[in-house]
Amino acid sequence: MASAVERTDELVREYLIYRGFTNALKQLDSDLKSDRDKGQRVDRILEHLQQLVQSFDLPGLKEYWAYLEKRLFSRLEDVYRSTVNKLRTSLYRYYVISTVQKGNLDKTQEFFMKQGAELQGQMEWRDWFVLPFLPAPEQNALFAPYFSRQWGDTFLVSLHNFLSVLFQCMPQPVLLSFDTEVQRMTSVSEENEQLRQTLFALQMDSQEPEGPGLVHHKLPPYVQNTDRLGDTELELVWSQRANPTTPPSRNFFSTFLPGQGRRAQGRPQSSAAALSPSQAAVGRKEPPGVQKCGTKEVKQLSNQTSSTDAPPFSQPPAQSPGTFSQPGPQPGPQPGPQPTVQRHRRIQEHEKERKELFTKATPQTPEKKGDSETDSPPQEASRGAPQGGTALSLEQPFIKLSQEEYGEHHSSIMHCRVDSSGRRVASLDVDGVVKVWSFNPVMQTKATIMSKSPLLSLEWAAKPDRLLLLGSGVGTVRLYDTDAKKNLYEMNIDEAHPRILSLACSPSGSSFVCSAAALSRIGTADARCVPVSVSGQLLLWDTKTVKQQLRFSLEPDPVAINCTAFNHNGNLLVTGAADGVVRLFDMQRYDCAMSWRAHDGEVYSVEFSYDENTVFSIGEDGKFIQWNIHRCGVRQSEQALPQETTGPFVLSGYSGYKQVQIPRGRLFAFDSEGQHVLTCSSSGGVIHRLSGGGGEAAGALDTVLSLGGHRAPVVTVDWCSALDCGTCLTASMDGKIKLSTLLAQKS
Repeated sequence: MASAVERTDELVREYLIYRGFTNALKQLDSDLKSDRDKGQRVDRILEHLQQLVQSFDLPGLKEYWAYLEKRLFSRLEDVYRSTVNKLRTSLYRYYVISTVQKGNLDKTQEFFMKQGAELQGQMEWRDWFVLPFLPAPEQNALFAPYFSRQWGDTFLVSLHNFLSVLFQCMPQPVLLSFDTEVQRMTSVSEENEQLRQTLFALQMDSQEPEGPGLVHHKLPPYVQNTDRLGDTELELVWSQRANPTTPPSRNFFSTFLPGQGRRAQGRPQSSAAALSPSQAAVGRKEPPGVQKCGTKEVKQLSNQTSSTDAPPFSQPPAQSPGTFSQPGPQPGPQPGPQPTVQRHRRIQEHEKERKELFTKATPQTPEKKGDSETDSPPQEASRGAPQGGTALSLEQPFIKLSQEEYGEHHSSIMHCRVDSSGRRVASLDVDGVVKVWSFNPVMQTKATIMSKSPLLSLEWAAKPDRLLLLGSGVGTVRLYDTDAKKNLYEMNIDEAHPRILSLACSPSGSSFVCSAAALSRIGTADARCVPVSVSGQLLLWDTKTVKQQLRFSLEPDPVAINCTAFNHNGNLLVTGAADGVVRLFDMQRYDCAMSWRAHDGEVYSVEFSYDENTVFSIGEDGKFIQWNIHRCGVRQSEQALPQETTGPFVLSGYSGYKQVQIPRGRLFAFDSEGQHVLTCSSSGGVIHRLSGGGGEAAGALDTVLSLGGHRAPVVTVDWCSALDCGTCLTASMDGKIKLSTLLAQKS
């Protein structure tokens, strides 16, 4: 309810600004500053009461409680009056105990002098007037329980719960119900989408033929749930193709199986139009086994359709196996298609669309293909393919279903991350502008964050996933609520190390690590083989108490940490530093379990592998290395990558213009099964297959797909597998972010 109140206040302010009601806006701001309800935020009300107690402001405490009595408690029924009196008595006792614990006996005596007349007739306070005269009241059997921390925490929790229930039960204005309506509409939309997908799957199942002679290949479940061919579109196509007024085709089999009638063994195939969709994609003839299977399929379908009472077409004459001829038009009017034939036609058309969907060209080389070649149709890209070979060697593990562009940024991107639910994206550019946006069902900006101080890093919180951590260049970290569009907390890290280079939230959501670095660099930036030493700290913060828990020991010298990553349960933390060292921390013991020199120069990006037995890293030396965490410093594989993949990234323009950007975000990301990795390139993201062999071949990169679409170097990537279709994010130096939707081909 408190978040709805604050969002309503913001909407009212925007409306007053829109209407030009400046006087009303000034009065609203003044009232909000002096709001004694604290926006119906119970935590703020308790915080205000604790401040009054700690400052020994007894008149202020009495006045604020009297306001709560008049504003809230007076509306309650008489049955709750005893509960309110008990809470007031506990509040006064909490004040008295605080004065004794702080050693301020003058305030203790002042309390009994001012409240004595009121409290003398109450049974609860009869034994408390002796408290100021006891030498050690915390040892007295009567007062000892009140000096325990458990009693104070219990009182605060009880008051918090009472106020929370009270605010929820209060009658609310109609304007505040919009938040409930928004949540209800969101849930209804999600339920509607699930029902639509279920209906689509049921329609496909209900249209299976009853005859045993028809061969029907059902779509696998992971293709049915992609919802790329909606039920509305399929019904429209079927209704047009099954219209009885449309003149029937001259050849029954050429309508259902295009290209089958031209597979005569003695006739050469003159063009790509004479091939089936799968043949045209790979530029070769099908093996004889496939041709025989297709002939048998056609014969079964021919026998079934000829057994009907009123055949819509004449049966073709006998021919040699594998060949069909087109009969001439029959005299007399032709009857319209029967329901069985319509169902067969729909099934065959759907099978044709499925084959076209799963037929792709050979993988393209990202370094030699431009945007126009990347987006070219499979038939055009496969020209000149060898006639020999097998279709298995040309099969791709992924199909790029679509690629959308997010262009709200006006400068180079530094970070681009998807939240754990796969519903929202947060992107940060070099101007310090953060955009929070969604892409399902449509691409839409949810929030824009602009900061006076420069922002250097961001990270999504694990629980709840609506919170966003933002690291600045002035030594602060902000916790931002993307739903309420406001800052929850701002933490001051360290003035001596103001640059927050990296943030990583624990999967449990209870804590996060923060890498802070100094401004000055020691050493020369030209010596690429000598690590540049930068002073830094690695800190652990508690997200609930918003306090620093500890500072990690960085041996041999305190150095800046460029990148951090947790494993799946948060028990391990891997870091890459400016001195080229990769460190592995045990988060249960909060110490460094092992460390080793990984790169000549800085470490730019680190990630755990899928099985978490190894760690991958990319460094300034341009190497992509896989390390065994069970054997310290032992590399399992090493691959040299071009500068456009590892950085520093260079964008050249007219008149000698050149822009150089040091890597800040993730340089590589794995798919859900850890078998493929997405990296940067000069024209878009590139997907590689990780070889599983032993020795030097383990972890080697084999390019399988180039996403393309960019005109500037890609500087950071992310791969989200939370949805049915994998989503790849590639962000470039011109401020453009490409969102590519992939479909995995299951073997």
